[in-house]
Amino acid sequence: MRWKLPAGVLMALAFLIPAAPAMAQTEPPVLNEACQTVERKLYKDIRELVTIDLDTATNVEVRVLANQILAAANADSLPRLPAVIQDRLDGTSEDLRAFLKADVQVAWSTDLRITVIRTLTGAGAKVKAAAQTALDEGTVDAYLAYLNNGLYAARALDCAQPAPTPTLTSAPTPSATPSATTTAPAPASSASLGAPGGGEGGGLPVTGAGTGTVASIGGVLLLLGGAGYLVGRRRRSRFVA
Repeated sequence: MRWKLPAGVLMALAFLIPAAPAMAQTEPPVLNEACQTVERKLYKDIRELVTIDLDTATNVEVRVLANQILAAANADSLPRLPAVIQDRLDGTSEDLRAFLKADVQVAWSTDLRITVIRTLTGAGAKVKAAAQTALDEGTVDAYLAYLNNGLYAARALDCAQPAPTPTLTSAPTPSATPSATTTAPAPASSASLGAPGGGEGGGLPVTGAGTGTVASIGGVLLLLGGAGYLVGRRRRSRFVA
Protein backbone atom coordinates (compact mmCIF):
# COMPACT_ATOMS: atom_id res chain seq x y z
CA MET A 1 0.00 0.00 0.00
CA ARG A 2 2.89 2.31 0.64
CA TRP A 3 3.93 2.11 -3.07
CA LYS A 4 0.50 2.78 -4.48
CA LEU A 5 0.57 6.50 -3.74
CA PRO A 6 3.93 7.18 -5.39
CA ALA A 7 2.89 5.03 -8.35
CA GLY A 8 -0.35 7.00 -8.71
CA VAL A 9 1.54 10.27 -8.55
CA LEU A 10 3.97 9.09 -11.20
CA MET A 11 1.11 8.07 -13.48
CA ALA A 12 -0.51 11.45 -13.06
CA LEU A 13 2.77 13.19 -13.85
CA ALA A 14 3.18 11.03 -16.94
CA PHE A 15 -0.14 12.35 -18.26
CA LEU A 16 0.49 15.94 -17.22
CA ILE A 17 3.99 16.32 -18.67
CA PRO A 18 2.93 15.83 -22.33
CA ALA A 19 0.00 18.12 -21.78
CA ALA A 20 2.13 20.95 -20.39
CA PRO A 21 3.56 22.12 -23.73
CA ALA A 22 0.08 22.10 -25.24
CA MET A 23 -1.23 24.22 -22.39
CA ALA A 24 1.70 26.59 -22.73
CA GLN A 25 0.89 27.10 -26.43
CA THR A 26 -2.64 28.24 -25.63
CA GLU A 27 -2.54 32.01 -26.00
CA PRO A 28 -5.17 34.54 -24.91
CA PRO A 29 -7.32 36.01 -27.70
CA VAL A 30 -6.27 39.24 -29.36
CA LEU A 31 -7.81 41.91 -31.59
CA ASN A 32 -7.59 41.98 -35.36
CA GLU A 33 -7.49 45.06 -37.58
CA ALA A 34 -11.29 45.42 -37.24
CA CYS A 35 -10.96 45.38 -33.42
CA GLN A 36 -12.66 41.98 -33.25
CA THR A 37 -11.49 39.20 -30.93
CA VAL A 38 -9.53 36.50 -32.75
CA GLU A 39 -7.00 33.82 -31.93
CA ARG A 40 -3.42 34.98 -31.63
CA LYS A 41 -1.10 33.93 -34.44
CA LEU A 42 2.45 33.08 -33.44
CA TYR A 43 5.25 33.08 -35.99
CA LYS A 44 7.73 30.25 -35.65
CA ASP A 45 11.40 30.95 -35.10
CA ILE A 46 12.87 28.53 -37.66
CA ARG A 47 16.29 28.85 -36.08
CA GLU A 48 14.99 26.60 -33.32
CA LEU A 49 14.42 23.84 -35.89
CA VAL A 50 18.08 23.67 -36.86
CA THR A 51 19.28 21.08 -34.35
CA ILE A 52 21.76 19.31 -36.60
CA ASP A 53 25.19 20.15 -37.93
CA LEU A 54 24.62 20.92 -41.58
CA ASP A 55 28.24 20.17 -42.40
CA THR A 56 28.16 16.60 -41.08
CA ALA A 57 24.43 15.73 -41.34
CA THR A 58 23.30 13.08 -43.80
CA ASN A 59 21.27 13.94 -46.86
CA VAL A 60 18.20 12.42 -45.22
CA GLU A 61 18.62 14.63 -42.15
CA VAL A 62 19.04 17.68 -44.35
CA ARG A 63 15.83 16.88 -46.23
CA VAL A 64 13.93 16.30 -43.00
CA LEU A 65 15.06 19.70 -41.75
CA ALA A 66 14.06 21.35 -45.02
CA ASN A 67 10.57 19.84 -44.79
CA GLN A 68 10.20 21.05 -41.21
CA ILE A 69 11.09 24.60 -42.27
CA LEU A 70 8.69 24.31 -45.21
CA ALA A 71 5.85 23.28 -42.89
CA ALA A 72 6.56 26.23 -40.57
CA ALA A 73 6.71 28.66 -43.50
CA ASN A 74 3.36 27.41 -44.82
CA ALA A 75 1.78 27.65 -41.36
CA ASP A 76 2.96 31.27 -41.08
CA SER A 77 1.70 32.05 -44.64
CA LEU A 78 5.05 33.50 -45.61
CA PRO A 79 4.95 34.90 -49.15
CA ARG A 80 8.16 33.53 -50.74
CA LEU A 81 10.01 31.04 -48.57
CA PRO A 82 7.74 27.99 -49.16
CA ALA A 83 8.22 28.15 -52.93
CA VAL A 84 11.99 28.64 -52.57
CA ILE A 85 12.38 25.65 -50.23
CA GLN A 86 10.24 23.45 -52.45
CA ASP A 87 12.39 24.36 -55.41
CA ARG A 88 15.52 23.32 -53.49
CA LEU A 89 13.90 20.07 -52.40
CA ASP A 90 13.27 19.26 -56.05
CA GLY A 91 16.98 19.83 -56.79
CA THR A 92 20.13 18.15 -55.61
CA SER A 93 21.09 17.46 -52.00
CA GLU A 94 24.15 19.69 -52.35
CA ASP A 95 22.05 22.68 -53.42
CA LEU A 96 19.61 22.04 -50.58
CA ARG A 97 22.39 21.83 -48.01
CA ALA A 98 24.03 25.03 -49.30
CA PHE A 99 20.71 26.85 -49.20
CA LEU A 100 20.01 25.83 -45.61
CA LYS A 101 23.51 26.89 -44.53
CA ALA A 102 23.66 30.32 -46.18
CA ASP A 103 20.41 31.55 -47.73
CA VAL A 104 17.42 30.27 -45.79
CA GLN A 105 17.66 32.91 -43.04
CA VAL A 106 18.00 35.71 -45.60
CA ALA A 107 14.85 34.57 -47.42
CA TRP A 108 13.03 34.10 -44.11
CA SER A 109 14.01 37.59 -42.91
CA THR A 110 12.73 39.11 -46.16
CA ASP A 111 9.38 37.35 -45.76
CA LEU A 112 9.04 38.54 -42.18
CA ARG A 113 9.71 42.12 -43.28
CA ILE A 114 7.03 41.84 -45.96
CA THR A 115 4.62 40.48 -43.36
CA VAL A 116 5.32 43.42 -41.05
CA ILE A 117 4.64 45.87 -43.90
CA ARG A 118 1.33 44.14 -44.66
CA THR A 119 0.08 44.89 -41.15
CA LEU A 120 0.20 48.61 -41.95
CA THR A 121 -2.86 48.37 -44.20
CA GLY A 122 -5.68 50.17 -42.37
CA ALA A 123 -3.61 50.32 -39.19
CA GLY A 124 -3.94 52.90 -36.45
CA ALA A 125 -1.31 55.31 -35.22
CA LYS A 126 0.06 52.98 -32.52
CA VAL A 127 0.42 50.03 -34.88
CA LYS A 128 2.15 52.20 -37.49
CA ALA A 129 4.62 53.46 -34.93
CA ALA A 130 5.41 49.96 -33.61
CA ALA A 131 5.81 48.56 -37.13
CA GLN A 132 8.09 51.40 -38.15
CA THR A 133 10.30 50.74 -35.13
CA ALA A 134 10.67 47.08 -36.12
CA LEU A 135 11.37 48.00 -39.75
CA ASP A 136 14.00 50.52 -38.71
CA GLU A 137 15.77 47.93 -36.58
CA GLY A 138 15.64 45.45 -39.46
CA THR A 139 16.48 42.23 -37.59
CA VAL A 140 14.71 38.89 -37.42
CA ASP A 141 14.31 39.27 -33.67
CA ALA A 142 12.67 42.69 -34.10
CA TYR A 143 10.25 41.33 -36.73
CA LEU A 144 9.27 38.34 -34.57
CA ALA A 145 8.82 40.50 -31.46
CA TYR A 146 6.52 42.82 -33.38
CA LEU A 147 4.48 40.11 -35.12
CA ASN A 148 4.03 37.98 -32.00
CA ASN A 149 3.53 40.68 -29.35
CA GLY A 150 4.08 44.30 -30.35
CA LEU A 151 1.42 44.26 -33.05
CA TYR A 152 -1.32 43.12 -30.68
CA ALA A 153 -0.31 45.47 -27.89
CA ALA A 154 -0.33 48.46 -30.24
CA ARG A 155 -3.62 47.38 -31.82
CA ALA A 156 -5.26 47.16 -28.40
CA LEU A 157 -4.28 50.78 -27.77
CA ASP A 158 -5.65 51.87 -31.13
CA CYS A 159 -8.93 50.05 -30.56
CA ALA A 160 -9.27 51.57 -27.08
CA GLN A 161 -9.29 55.09 -28.50
CA PRO A 162 -12.79 56.40 -29.29
CA ALA A 163 -13.59 56.95 -32.92
CA PRO A 164 -13.64 60.62 -33.92
CA THR A 165 -17.13 62.12 -34.13
CA PRO A 166 -17.82 63.49 -37.59
CA THR A 167 -18.65 67.20 -37.66
CA LEU A 168 -21.89 67.95 -39.48
CA THR A 169 -21.98 71.20 -41.41
CA SER A 170 -25.45 72.59 -42.06
CA ALA A 171 -26.28 73.85 -45.50
CA PRO A 172 -26.89 77.64 -45.76
CA THR A 173 -30.59 78.61 -45.59
CA PRO A 174 -31.68 80.47 -48.72
CA SER A 175 -32.89 84.00 -47.99
CA ALA A 176 -36.47 84.91 -48.91
CA THR A 177 -35.48 88.40 -50.02
CA PRO A 178 -32.57 89.12 -52.29
CA SER A 179 -29.55 90.66 -50.65
CA ALA A 180 -29.36 93.49 -53.12
CA THR A 181 -32.17 95.38 -54.85
CA THR A 182 -31.88 95.09 -58.57
CA THR A 183 -33.28 97.99 -60.57
CA ALA A 184 -34.29 97.79 -64.16
CA PRO A 185 -32.12 99.90 -66.44
CA ALA A 186 -33.67 103.23 -67.42
CA PRO A 187 -34.62 103.41 -71.11
CA ALA A 188 -32.35 105.59 -73.12
CA SER A 189 -34.04 108.80 -74.28
CA SER A 190 -34.18 109.31 -77.98
CA ALA A 191 -32.93 112.88 -77.97
CA SER A 192 -32.10 112.73 -81.63
CA LEU A 193 -35.70 112.41 -82.74
CA GLY A 194 -36.28 116.15 -83.09
CA ALA A 195 -32.70 117.09 -83.93
CA PRO A 196 -31.12 116.75 -87.30
CA GLY A 197 -29.29 113.51 -87.61
CA GLY A 198 -25.80 112.95 -88.78
CA GLY A 199 -26.94 110.55 -91.49
CA GLU A 200 -27.83 111.23 -95.07
CA GLY A 201 -31.60 111.50 -94.49
CA GLY A 202 -31.42 114.50 -92.07
CA GLY A 203 -33.79 115.05 -89.14
CA LEU A 204 -37.44 114.13 -88.74
CA PRO A 205 -40.22 116.83 -89.25
CA VAL A 206 -41.57 118.55 -86.13
CA THR A 207 -45.13 117.34 -85.36
CA GLY A 208 -47.48 117.25 -82.41
CA ALA A 209 -48.08 120.07 -79.89
CA GLY A 210 -45.62 122.54 -81.52
CA THR A 211 -47.48 122.48 -84.88
CA GLY A 212 -50.89 123.12 -83.26
CA THR A 213 -49.58 126.19 -81.42
CA VAL A 214 -48.22 127.76 -84.61
CA ALA A 215 -51.52 127.13 -86.43
CA SER A 216 -53.51 128.73 -83.60
CA ILE A 217 -51.37 131.88 -83.64
CA GLY A 218 -51.74 132.08 -87.41
CA GLY A 219 -55.52 131.82 -87.17
CA VAL A 220 -55.66 134.57 -84.56
CA LEU A 221 -53.56 136.86 -86.74
CA LEU A 222 -55.85 136.24 -89.70
CA LEU A 223 -58.89 137.11 -87.63
CA LEU A 224 -57.30 140.30 -86.35
CA GLY A 225 -56.31 141.28 -89.87
CA GLY A 226 -59.83 140.69 -91.20
CA ALA A 227 -61.33 142.65 -88.34
CA GLY A 228 -58.94 145.55 -88.96
CA TYR A 229 -59.82 145.52 -92.65
CA LEU A 230 -63.60 145.77 -91.99
CA VAL A 231 -63.18 148.59 -89.47
CA GLY A 232 -61.07 150.59 -91.89
CA ARG A 233 -63.57 150.13 -94.70
CA ARG A 234 -66.46 151.38 -92.58
CA ARG A 235 -64.59 154.53 -91.64
CA ARG A 236 -63.77 155.20 -95.26
CA SER A 237 -67.38 154.83 -96.37
CA ARG A 238 -68.53 157.26 -93.67
CA PHE A 239 -65.96 159.83 -94.65
CA VAL A 240 -67.04 159.71 -98.32
CA ALA A 241 -70.70 160.18 -97.49
